[in-house]
Amino acid sequence: MIRTDWTMAEARAIHALPFPDLLHRAQSLHRAHFDPTSIETASLLSIKTGGCPEDCGYCSQSAHHQTGVTATKLMDTEEVLAAARRARAAGAQRFCMGAAWRSPKDRDMDRLCDMVSGVAALGLQTCMTLGMLTPDQVARLKEAGLDFYNHNIDTSPDYYARIASTRTMQDRLDTVEAVRKGGVKVCCGGILGMGETEEDRIAMLVTLATLPAHPDSVPVNLWNRIEGVPVEDHARPVDPFALVRIVALARILMPASVVRLSAGRTGMSDELQALCFLAGANSIFVGDQLLTTDNPAAWKDADLLARLGMRVAPVGAAAMADAAE
Repeated sequence: MIRTDWTMAEARAIHALPFPDLLHRAQSLHRAHFDPTSIETASLLSIKTGGCPEDCGYCSQSAHHQTGVTATKLMDTEEVLAAARRARAAGAQRFCMGAAWRSPKDRDMDRLCDMVSGVAALGLQTCMTLGMLTPDQVARLKEAGLDFYNHNIDTSPDYYARIASTRTMQDRLDTVEAVRKGGVKVCCGGILGMGETEEDRIAMLVTLATLPAHPDSVPVNLWNRIEGVPVEDHARPVDPFALVRIVALARILMPASVVRLSAGRTGMSDELQALCFLAGANSIFVGDQLLTTDNPAAWKDADLLARLGMRVAPVGAAAMADAAE
């Protein structure tokens, strides 16, 4: 049963379960909705880097921070499609395009829509993250063939003001709702390791799990240390078992959502990633880079999945029908 009425008390109690019981519950739900031996793969390309007017304290692309990231213009469509072909050849099923904007300008919409339709024509699932969207922009991207839109809430409602002041949590939730109502699948998760408490991490997941509909995809990111951003002053490493507990809680609260291990995998051991898969994570980014941070090499991911006896999931394989084959 998919619930959207979870309480913080319920989530805290689940999160605090003995580790074997927590993983058993998460794995049981995972098997009820997915093939536990398959992993979805996505590739991420920065189509417009740096110069973002937002002041998100964790981000190397903010114009407010001195991080050494050089601002670029929006890429040409053919450059993006060439990158999408390389991603497809490397085994990606979904191609995500990210632009460092507060929101896209109307003058850019034609090119963005051309990118979406071009990537879709290659047989890849399409995803974009462009900042805040209006309903009209959602409609245009949907018509062009956009499958997913990523717009993370980043952290808990209470902690959000500590990491950004140029937009609010409600701004983010409004875009998520506009995307959902516009018929585009929602990709929405958060970041761990920015100085937040355990309570903040649980509250972030409860916020997602009590939306009118759960996100179709829930990215779980570990903050990558970046010099020159405010979060650096109070960030602290995430205990490996704490990460697994959050992955398991995401799986339990949102059992039919894809849970993606996103940024931070270069700092995870193979054993930690395997525990996260056991806890219900069933998607990863492939490719050497995620926007401005590193990602494990393709051969490492292929070797890990082979050693675990796991495989890349068929495109769109999210249901019991696939698990039963």
